[in-house]
Amino acid sequence: MQEEVIFAGFGGQGVLFAGQLLAYAAMHEGKHVTWIPSYGPEMRGGTANCTVVVSDDPIGSPIVQHPGVAVVFNNPSMLKYEGLVKPGGLLVVNSSLVTATTDRDDITVLNIPATDTANELGESRLTNMILSGAMLAVRPMVSIDTLIETITAKLPQRKRHLLEINVKAIKKGVELAQQQLTPA
Repeated sequence: MQEEVIFAGFGGQGVLFAGQLLAYAAMHEGKHVTWIPSYGPEMRGGTANCTVVVSDDPIGSPIVQHPGVAVVFNNPSMLKYEGLVKPGGLLVVNSSLVTATTDRDDITVLNIPATDTANELGESRLTNMILSGAMLAVRPMVSIDTLIETITAKLPQRKRHLLEINVKAIKKGVELAQQQLTPA
C-alpha cells in the first residue's frame, strides 16, 4: 500500500498540522512516511499545502504530481488540485467554503461542510480534523484510533484543553463521510 495525499488551503486553517498528524500516525503504525510542507510568506491567509506519502515499503520519492487523495480547504486549492487527482482517487472538499465543483466521474468526491460543522461544534479551528476524519473513513491508510492516539500525544500543551473537541471533530468527519457514501 502506498497513498499520496495533498492537503491544501489557506494558512491558519490547520492544513500543515493535518498533514503532520497523518505522518506521525503512520509512523506510529510502523509505516514509511514523508511530509513536505509548503506555504506562502504570510502567517495567516496565504497559501499553505503539504504532501504526505504513506507506504508499507520504502518511499522512492516524496514528490507527488498526481495524488491519490486531495483534501481541499478552499476554492483556490480546489481549482489547483482537483484535476491532478489520479483516476480512482479521492477528493475531500470543504463544501462550507468551496463553491467550485467537479464534473469528474473517475474519482470519489466527498463534499464535507467542515467549516460549518466546526462552528456548530463551537470551535472554528476544527475544520482540519473533520476533513481528516472524513478522508480516513474512505481511505483508511491509518486507523482512526491511531490518529486519536497521535493527536493525544502531539497536541501542544497550550492547546491541551482542545483535545476532547478535536477527537469529537475527527469522529464527526468519519460520520459525515459515512452518511454521504451510504445509499439512502
